[in-house]
Amino acid sequence: MISVIVPSFNEEERIDGCLYSLSHQTLPRDCYEIIVVDGGSKDKTREIAEKYADTVFIQTSPKVGGARNDGAGKAKGEILVTTDADTYLPPDWLERIEQGFTDPNVVMIYGPVRPIERTLKNRFYLFLANTFAGIGYLTGTVLFTLGCNSAFRRDAFMRAGMYRVSDAGDDLEVAHRMKRLGKIKFDRRLWVGFSMRRYDQFGALKSVYEWFYIVFHGGDADKYSYTRREYR
Repeated sequence: MISVIVPSFNEEERIDGCLYSLSHQTLPRDCYEIIVVDGGSKDKTREIAEKYADTVFIQTSPKVGGARNDGAGKAKGEILVTTDADTYLPPDWLERIEQGFTDPNVVMIYGPVRPIERTLKNRFYLFLANTFAGIGYLTGTVLFTLGCNSAFRRDAFMRAGMYRVSDAGDDLEVAHRMKRLGKIKFDRRLWVGFSMRRYDQFGALKSVYEWFYIVFHGGDADKYSYTRREYR
């Protein structure tokens, strides 16, 4: 059994596409469960999620890392997979993840992202991000993991302490604890469709700067209201 954990908050315009793609995988539907952990949406997010998901509930832990941890606490699977409510998952996504864990030494798998909004600018930015991720993996310097495209062996994830609850960078930080427990694999063909709407709305360079500031300078998220923005 694979458990897919999807945090959400006011995503009525996008979560249907995410969960539809997740429900139409090459892996048989009875081989995985879908868990939507909602942050108290004021729109129809939970109502839409209930059409697809096996479990939908409101998170009790703070921030997106806490939502993922809450989902892990209710998960039945030995493999825990995280993605986002505005992400598109190709049909073979879960099957590739399942195949990746046939190596018993692997404790975490992650992959690259492609822009859903396929402008030239967005394709260029994610080309740079994926190149950075590939170089970091090959050199063993940086594991540039993203919460929209990560999978964990459950027992190792729990032993590592799960996600750190923070304003940014929790999806990157967890990998550097996971690698102490086993092998981490970067699968270049394990791509997902990544929404660039946040970067289009607030500016890519500004958003990246704020993310790095929060991650590497103690996390003064209030300075930028990084986690309280209202996205279109």
